[in-house]
Amino acid sequence: MVSLLFLAGIFSVIDRAILNIVVDPIRLDLGITDVQIGLLQGLAFGVFYAFMGLPMGLLADRTSRKRLLIAGISIWSLATIASGYATSFGELFAARLMVGLGEAALGPCAISLIADMFPPEKRGRPISVYMMGQGLANGIAISVTGIIISVAIAGGFAGIPIIGTMTPWRTTFVICGAVGLLVAMGLATTREPRRHNATAVKPVKAALPGVAEAQFFWRNRGVLLPLYFGFAIIFLVAYGAGAWAPAMLMRAFGASPAFLGAWLGPFSIGFAAIGPLLGGILLDRSMKSGKIMARFAILTFVPLLAIPSALAVMLEDVYMAALLVASSAAIFSVVGTVMFATLQAIVPPQMRGSSISLTLILNTMIGAACGPLLIASVTEHILGDPELVGWSIAIVAIPSLLIGSILYAVAWRGMTRARLAKTETALLLDPALVDQN
Repeated sequence: MVSLLFLAGIFSVIDRAILNIVVDPIRLDLGITDVQIGLLQGLAFGVFYAFMGLPMGLLADRTSRKRLLIAGISIWSLATIASGYATSFGELFAARLMVGLGEAALGPCAISLIADMFPPEKRGRPISVYMMGQGLANGIAISVTGIIISVAIAGGFAGIPIIGTMTPWRTTFVICGAVGLLVAMGLATTREPRRHNATAVKPVKAALPGVAEAQFFWRNRGVLLPLYFGFAIIFLVAYGAGAWAPAMLMRAFGASPAFLGAWLGPFSIGFAAIGPLLGGILLDRSMKSGKIMARFAILTFVPLLAIPSALAVMLEDVYMAALLVASSAAIFSVVGTVMFATLQAIVPPQMRGSSISLTLILNTMIGAACGPLLIASVTEHILGDPELVGWSIAIVAIPSLLIGSILYAVAWRGMTRARLAKTETALLLDPALVDQN
């Protein structure tokens, strides 16, 4: 099942990231602006993804996660196919909304399933494999899109039903959406694991679904709030820079889609593969030594390593610029892997799905929805020149990375105080509720 979750993670990002590679063809075809592209990249996807995130997490904690995930994959794959048929900004916006709805089920279901398939001391690497799939997907999306566009321009799909007469960017959406449906079919053949400690763990009682979760989060807000918001602000950079870096390379350096597919894609895949593996190793070592606080140190300092990639526009060589842009994939992958594993360690087992959903809600509303739009707004309304999008990335990314690291440091300090105080509400101190990890 982990392999299928890996593939699901890949296609969730591919279906989301195709738009980033075909920004200018869509702009010209539909007659829209950079800001409208920013809305499609972030807000259109993020609305349902965010607002349905917590309900999906609650469903993942209470119903069949496998069935919920199959439904989600099917919805976002069909919506990706529909994106290829959009003839206006409104139609493409609606299709992106449905992609967000389907993908809202992935995070809580996948992480919860993995947590129940492995004991606490062995979860690091499986979670890292899943996260690696999502990290690799951005590079794969760049390469796949570049290949499909090149083949389409050369007439390689001529005569093929449905896609034979489509423009290259439309063909890309249809092909990738269709392949995603195959992943859903494969997942239908697997068996869902039994929930970890389902009978041994003291239940959290609440009159209404979600009340217990809210009470737990509020009691531990000194740790959880900066943890969640730090992650969201750091991934504002990941989403924003990831959305506009291909356009930056094409506009500022004259790169072609073929160049992106041949160089930026493989560079991104390589760095994305390194990041989660490194994160998994760090997680497993922290588990063996019993030093969960080491995870907070990783979350505090690693994001700062992404600052140089935000300055790629200052380089003169397009190959070095692509390499520097791609290097951030490793950094954000480490942060994501450590963040999700840390949440699984510090919340009760029956709250894992909803905790991941809350993370994804904030990550989407602050990161995915605002990141691309903020960069587009700086480009269009402040700098006033589409060719300067690389400087917009730097203007948004560097302060955001600093703020995110500061928030993680606040969470680290809050965790230290909670453990030293040994209060009843401190995290990791109630053996009846929380895994001893």
